[in-house]
Amino acid sequence: MILRLFYVIGIDPFWVENPACRILSCKKGCKILYCYHVRIYGKEDTDVIEKLKGKLDITFLKFVLVGVVNTVVGTAVMFLAYNLLHLSYWISSAANYIVGSICSYFLNKYFTFQNKSKSPVVILKFILNITVCYLIAYGGAKKLILLLLSGLSTEWQDNIAMVCGMGLFVILNYFGQRFFAFKEEKREEE
Repeated sequence: MILRLFYVIGIDPFWVENPACRILSCKKGCKILYCYHVRIYGKEDTDVIEKLKGKLDITFLKFVLVGVVNTVVGTAVMFLAYNLLHLSYWISSAANYIVGSICSYFLNKYFTFQNKSKSPVVILKFILNITVCYLIAYGGAKKLILLLLSGLSTEWQDNIAMVCGMGLFVILNYFGQRFFAFKEEKREEE
């Protein structure tokens, strides 16, 4: 996908009629034209953008925003614990997820998924989700990096595995939180 931004004084009618383009007006009277084009097998297909919009809803964008906050805090904790305090791989990466998960729980429950449940089941499901995602992501990353980068020092392997584990964790955690931990129960109509 290519996003093109144009600052325009006079706008060519082709761009105005193109469904892939929008005109924005700024406060001082200028016009900004932006267009997106998706090329698939040499064809422009603006329908792909509409399909992506359905998949990448506001909930996903909020989750990403919360994830940025959690990642900054958690990553700092993890790498400081491992590289400065010389704690083990597992303790350092676990510290990341203990600190990050507390932050994540409150931000995702109330901001991202707007879950209003007061049930302790939600907390238990969240803890279960974090635990399973953590073990799969970091266990898998550790084994994969040991296999692929056996020639590097343990310190390098562990640092690389932690970065890979973070990426895998984000993916697993999003789906776990959205469709398991904070899934809104459908109410039966009476």
